[in-house]
Amino acid sequence: MSNEKIAVVGTNIAEKATMIWNVADMLRGPFKPHEYGLVILPMTVVKRFHDCLLPTHGAVLEQYEKVKNLAVIDGFLTRASGCQFYNISKFTFDTLLADPDNIEINFRDYLAGFSGNVQDVLSKFDFDSIIKRMVESNTLYLVIKEFNSHKGYLGPDKISAVDCGYIFEDLVRRFSESFGEEAGAHFTSRDIIYLMTDLLLTDAKLDDDSNITVYDMTMGTSQMLSCMEERIHELNEDITVTCFGQEFNPSTFAIAKADMMIRNGDPNNMRFGDTLSDDQFKGFTFKYCISNPPFGIDWKREQKAVEAEAALGELGRFAPGLPKISDGQQLFVLNGLSKLAPDGRMAIIQNGSPLFSGDAGSGPSNIRQYILENDWLDAIVQLSTDQFMNTGISTYIWVISKDKPAYRAGKVQLIDASHCYEQRRKSIGTKRNDITDLCRNLIVTAYGEFKNNAVYGDENSVYCESKIFDSEEFGYRKITVERPLRDENGEIVTKKGKPVADAALRDSENVPLKEDIDEYFRREVLPYAPDAWIDRSKTKIGYEIPMTRYFYRYQPPERSEDITKRLHILESEISQSLEQLFGEEN
Repeated sequence: MSNEKIAVVGTNIAEKATMIWNVADMLRGPFKPHEYGLVILPMTVVKRFHDCLLPTHGAVLEQYEKVKNLAVIDGFLTRASGCQFYNISKFTFDTLLADPDNIEINFRDYLAGFSGNVQDVLSKFDFDSIIKRMVESNTLYLVIKEFNSHKGYLGPDKISAVDCGYIFEDLVRRFSESFGEEAGAHFTSRDIIYLMTDLLLTDAKLDDDSNITVYDMTMGTSQMLSCMEERIHELNEDITVTCFGQEFNPSTFAIAKADMMIRNGDPNNMRFGDTLSDDQFKGFTFKYCISNPPFGIDWKREQKAVEAEAALGELGRFAPGLPKISDGQQLFVLNGLSKLAPDGRMAIIQNGSPLFSGDAGSGPSNIRQYILENDWLDAIVQLSTDQFMNTGISTYIWVISKDKPAYRAGKVQLIDASHCYEQRRKSIGTKRNDITDLCRNLIVTAYGEFKNNAVYGDENSVYCESKIFDSEEFGYRKITVERPLRDENGEIVTKKGKPVADAALRDSENVPLKEDIDEYFRREVLPYAPDAWIDRSKTKIGYEIPMTRYFYRYQPPERSEDITKRLHILESEISQSLEQLFGEEN
């Protein structure tokens, strides 16, 4: 989908979302601003279900009377409803509003009539307690009336499943902002998602008889999954796409599951739980993984479970190593790798830390080593700053492939797209930059052409740059350089005929994997410390990806003559201003 189409769709969706959010006007007082979403989100889900089921409501009630005494009735009722869910209550929003004196008991009857999968969704919203508060504040009837208005209609004949997903996404963003919560924990904008999907699907072979599986381990409201499905069907509308996701935030999980049900997918594929400590997809593998996991967030809550699984070695997800406790994003990378099929591909968003944090032998370095030595790292794309609502820092898309084509084997492509953006007219949180169609095409073309030292676009405006490296380029051996301990006479202290190392003089050197250690030592160390030696028992392998260094462009400093000239001009302007000021006073 082009950004022009997104803009048109986005305008309509924003209008609908704004209309729904304006229900908050009648909540003022009984509910605080940061609580509006507790009413609006579940009511939007209920109204969407209601409008989807309304055309078949009579058929469902008729079928229920026929099968209500059977042990298993779900199959009969879902066929009658034409959806993955149903409601056997006699009430609709119209009949609820016709009896205002009994609005609470009737509304509860209506909610109780939903199928079990909808009950699971509503339980995650803790909707029962919210209903009590609306009853106590005399707002339940007013809220139902507003949602039942013509402008509140959410039926599939007017609002497609994709558009409804946009509405949910927009409402979650508004709720997060009003709550003062980091909205980025739930929200990745579509321009970034479409870049990720296009990178994943470059050169994809999508046969009609394929069943493509897509997994998001931190799915939020499941918009990455719906975008992947949308993109795949743009390439081949006859292909089967099955989406799977896990989410730990109750309200966003409820929206994701509701969205899946509305799109006639399998709601059982949307699972609740902490991905790190409560993996809901053990033994599953997927063709594609697409995710934006939290970064800069500690994993203390999951520590016991994660360490226990790491102790399982290759039988668990975290055998290669564990990152520092203050930042768990690399754990999600390992989880994703464990879920990729032999021909699987993953696009995952990270900040800069996984590129270089941790010394040789540390958990972060060992995780990089695991990925690179298995030749799974395909590409890293650096985005500009200010791309996300909740952070202005630079972010990176890691593209990981379990089955690289021959021409990419043993290679890693780095793409600097930090200059490939367009400034927004109006920022959303800290998101000030967008990846336009032009930007996305430049980046995807750079990725697809796989050229070294190639620039795409206008270097004076919008562009990206591609470089190709051998995987081994990022590895090094950290050697420990020892020097002898000397006594007060300057003589070398020995023990069992060998010099004793002076801990105060101990140093280390990082030797590129491509270079011979002894040759490096003779060239870089011995000329300056002829008595030094290498303690080979302490040598460790490390990996880092210093992306900034690879794309650094030298900017010559301003000439002193130009600086002096500028200073003279400024001094002259200041003097003239002062003369004018004091001249007027006199």
